[in-house]
Amino acid sequence: MNLSVIIPVYNESKSIEEILRRVHATDLANEIVVVDDGSLDGTREILKKLDGKKGVRVILHEKNQGKGAAVRTGLNAARGDVLLIQDADLEYDPRDYPLLLKPIQEGLADVVYGSRFLGGARRAAMFWHLVANHLLTFMTNILYNTILTDMETGYKVFRRKVVQDMPLRAKRFDFEPEFTAKALKRRYRIFEVAITFNPRDYSDGKKIKLRDAFEAVWTLLKYRFVD
Repeated sequence: MNLSVIIPVYNESKSIEEILRRVHATDLANEIVVVDDGSLDGTREILKKLDGKKGVRVILHEKNQGKGAAVRTGLNAARGDVLLIQDADLEYDPRDYPLLLKPIQEGLADVVYGSRFLGGARRAAMFWHLVANHLLTFMTNILYNTILTDMETGYKVFRRKVVQDMPLRAKRFDFEPEFTAKALKRRYRIFEVAITFNPRDYSDGKKIKLRDAFEAVWTLLKYRFVD
């Protein structure tokens, strides 16, 4: 299986080298596509030195466009048969890659979500974020007749065919609900597996905001009726 890991990055100079080290340590990625979304903290300078080394390909956005835009750039550039989205902030652990890939390797799934709420180890933090995640997932389940536990997870893995003909328009954190809505409407087989989760808070640079929850609600409603 030819795996491309896509890493959207914005102002992650403190963690970018460490997340790349962790991805390399899995020895599973055939390529790592890093998309810098207009960082201003020195991340770009670090990435320029790493570009072309150990399977790393760096793409630079000239200005900040949002996580969704960076993910879409990475998807378009990736060459693998299976695509995995990896955040750069160390909240998600690449040691979970074997669990995430197994349902696809065994032919059971087209898409795999790493769920933070299926009993895996996690740091206790940010209660209201947990509430928002549960509400958005509950809304997804009602609108699309499914039983997900974590629609908003950053760990999404899928076969290339899933996105080949899928029009994606997200620019910010609305990528998660848009991708989920369209994958469910196209009846792709989605599996969830338990992952470890080490959330950071706003003092550590967490970027998602309350407005993104409202945008997710609108995205779920919109794509229930249009494509």
